[in-house]
Amino acid sequence: MYYQVLIITNIYFILVKSTLLDMTINNPIFIFALITVIWFIPGIIVRRINEVKQRKKKQRIQDESIQRLYPKTKD
Repeated sequence: MYYQVLIITNIYFILVKSTLLDMTINNPIFIFALITVIWFIPGIIVRRINEVKQRKKKQRIQDESIQRLYPKTKD
């Protein structure tokens, strides 16, 4: 009895899996969206990292310029 339930569950799982794969892989809109996400996400991440680096570099250069204009006095 348990074996038959296991087989029915397994067959149902395979049927659902094949149906979902057919609905997604054969859907051109889904594939277009997937490729678009895979293409743009790394670019967005790299751009944000570079923006943070540029801000830090600009702030460091500004701090150094201010230090040159107003050096600390020796007391």
